[in-house]
Amino acid sequence: MDLELDTDQQELRDHARSFLADSCPPSLVRDLFEGRVIEGRVVEGRVVEGRGPADSGGLWSAMVELGWPALAAEVDHGGLGQGFVAEAVLASELGRVVAPGPYLATVTQFAPVLVAAGAAELLGRVSAGDLTGALALGAADASARADGDGWTLDGVKTHVLDGASAEEIAVVARLVGSRGHEGVGAFLVPRAAVAVEPLTVIDPTMPLATLRLDGVEVDGARVLLDPRDPASFDALEHVRRHATVAMALSGVATCRAIVEATVSYAKQRHQFGRPIGSFQAIKHRLADLYLAVERADALAWYAAVCLAEDDARLPVAAAMAKAALGDCQRLATRDGLQLHGGIGFTWEHDLHFLLKRATTTAFLLGGAEHHRAELARHLGLVA
Repeated sequence: MDLELDTDQQELRDHARSFLADSCPPSLVRDLFEGRVIEGRVVEGRVVEGRGPADSGGLWSAMVELGWPALAAEVDHGGLGQGFVAEAVLASELGRVVAPGPYLATVTQFAPVLVAAGAAELLGRVSAGDLTGALALGAADASARADGDGWTLDGVKTHVLDGASAEEIAVVARLVGSRGHEGVGAFLVPRAAVAVEPLTVIDPTMPLATLRLDGVEVDGARVLLDPRDPASFDALEHVRRHATVAMALSGVATCRAIVEATVSYAKQRHQFGRPIGSFQAIKHRLADLYLAVERADALAWYAAVCLAEDDARLPVAAAMAKAALGDCQRLATRDGLQLHGGIGFTWEHDLHFLLKRATTTAFLLGGAEHHRAELARHLGLVA
């Protein structure tokens, strides 16, 4: 297992970082936070027009032109076949700059369900940037009932990333009367077919929504994973871990950006004629921040390689990565805010964008406590 990026992956990281520095500056994020409509942006000397509210002023369109949605997908599905590590690099760089847009929801959550279902035509549309999607996880909050050649779905899905803007929703639901690992499936539902309630969130770059399924009818052709198939549960568990690892990578990158900003401020801010970073108490806190982010980063990339190589250790690695993100997020947001002093509390400073993104990613798809409990089950420490 090689945890180092190869030359091509390093070039992808460097190019993505350079592109996002120009195309996703803090001013774009601020416009989104302050509710300003972004019509378009100048990207590499030309204006890229937005394609709806999820496009964030042409940022997603520019990513599509660069082939980012296709990068990790298999060639048979219209992709470039670069594998999950390439997807992980992009998820990390997007987290580093608090980039808005449908990449996380569509590529790291929705597309893996399509892969599990073998939905080649839909995957081709995702790779081409012609289709955006979201994943409504959690089987216990939605039920599926066979109805002739189709299905009827009922229930409520909460905290669905991009649930109010994605064109299609992969809804996970449980067969009526089933329990445990049995009777869990996934259905492709147009967003227009469900009642959508956008949630008030601290981070508008990660928009969440509640979806209400009141007798939604699904044609048999739109069943992604049949709840009557025992293999569907394991397939969905793999999808969940895929999404969890990508979220961990993105969140850790945000925490690293907080640490870098805090170290930079500690070098610039003077008190008693010296940079505050020269005081021993501040050094200790910065050292703790560094160790926390390095630990979380190592675990997230270990999980990424487990996923890329289809390693049997993935369930444990994914739980460890997300739990470590939670620990890192708590320390980074607390100390990052405190060590910035008074300016850390102001709306005018860009730090709060990072703090809010880190907090959001730490709790989506389960917080540290949830994943520690899952880790204990995998290790046989609980019945």
